[in-house]
Amino acid sequence: MRRDFHEPGLRDDPALRADPLADATIARILGPGRPGGPDTETIAVLNKEIARWQLNGDLDGWRASPGLPAEMAAALEDYVAKARVLPDWADAARIARSEVLFMDMSMASCTLLFCASLPQCYVIPDLAAVLHAAGELEQHTDYRVRATAAMIFPVMMHGGLLDPAGGGVAQAIKVRLIHAMIRHLVLRGDVAEALVAPRRLPPLHLPTFARGGTMHQVLYAHGWDIDRLGLPCNQQELAYTLLTFHYVFLHGLRRLGLGLDKGDEEAYMHTWNVLGCVLGIEPGLMADTMTDAARMFADIQTNARGQARKPDPRPALAGALVATMQRYIPLRLLKPFPVLLTRHLVGKDATRDLGLDGHVSLLSRALFVLGFSLVRGIDAIGRLVFPGFSISRLVTRILGYRLTAKLLMDETRPLALPATLLNEVSDAMRAWHNDDKAPRWMNAIERRFTGRAMPDARQG
Repeated sequence: MRRDFHEPGLRDDPALRADPLADATIARILGPGRPGGPDTETIAVLNKEIARWQLNGDLDGWRASPGLPAEMAAALEDYVAKARVLPDWADAARIARSEVLFMDMSMASCTLLFCASLPQCYVIPDLAAVLHAAGELEQHTDYRVRATAAMIFPVMMHGGLLDPAGGGVAQAIKVRLIHAMIRHLVLRGDVAEALVAPRRLPPLHLPTFARGGTMHQVLYAHGWDIDRLGLPCNQQELAYTLLTFHYVFLHGLRRLGLGLDKGDEEAYMHTWNVLGCVLGIEPGLMADTMTDAARMFADIQTNARGQARKPDPRPALAGALVATMQRYIPLRLLKPFPVLLTRHLVGKDATRDLGLDGHVSLLSRALFVLGFSLVRGIDAIGRLVFPGFSISRLVTRILGYRLTAKLLMDETRPLALPATLLNEVSDAMRAWHNDDKAPRWMNAIERRFTGRAMPDARQG
């Protein structure tokens, strides 16, 4: 139970801080809460307008569309001018290095997204509750995964944050404003006003707000207890989410025996911290080293575990994510592997939080454990002769390719990205046909299990 908001020093609680710039922008556009529900027409116009933010260069001197309501136009123009600015400590060389690292990890990066970063994101009950309220993961898991990838790829591809032709900044300020819209809907009005007198907003049971309604209606009707839960999408939760995209990713590489050196890890964290500033996360809530990140990550999870929810939304969300991955595993014996790999990457406590500690067949578990141990042993020996040798890398590339091709690059459901960026993602995937660090026979095995043809000699 949170203490009284008016106690001295409680305003320093990051769970009671959000994003003043984005929240004020949304308050200017949507106005005070409406007894009849959210202003869906205004929200539709707003969503259409921010969809214009596609490339970083689009933000230079951005102006609202003719005919847009004057207050919305002024609010969005003010927001873009301020939100698009990178922090003055952004280091171009470190950002460029992290881009190379991400592309070098290629399909292994996608495996860690599915089996580590996203599952850890759902460990925090309040984050899970917002997703659960909208039914986003149980009903539309692949949509949520694809939406996440639609931000990660633009950020981590070449020039994502620094080049006008990149899309990282444009995608980030869109996500930041969507977070503010979620807060406004859940709190049924301006965040600043909600904090004047913390209160519990009871769920609305009107027929128009039934679970079958739109996402905006469901969020509006969900109800929220600020005193107990803090603000939705608050600074602590945003900082934790950022940790899942750099610390959890890097820790996952270590768990797979693919860890980077200290300088590369910190370059990767630096890039995501730059993005964090663009997303409206306070710099004081970011970690620059793996040691600091591990401490912050553990503290936030420990605090979150003391805020039990009934019913607990996390198992349903994690189960939906795992089930989505299992659809693309061809053999029945191997279908438990996404669960087993996720358990290995997130640890026992998170596994229990997510309800992923259920029964798995003895044969599948034995195959996973023996296979993983054997791979680590062979890798250690193989690297004595071939420094780039790694069966672990091969396996994660194969799994990552299958998930990427099916979930992210299905031509019938392209990622929600500008055509230019979508083409870059497609080109990047084609460039992943060979692992430059692996011998030819390992690349041949990879092609066999991914169903890709041998690359043209002109492609390397």
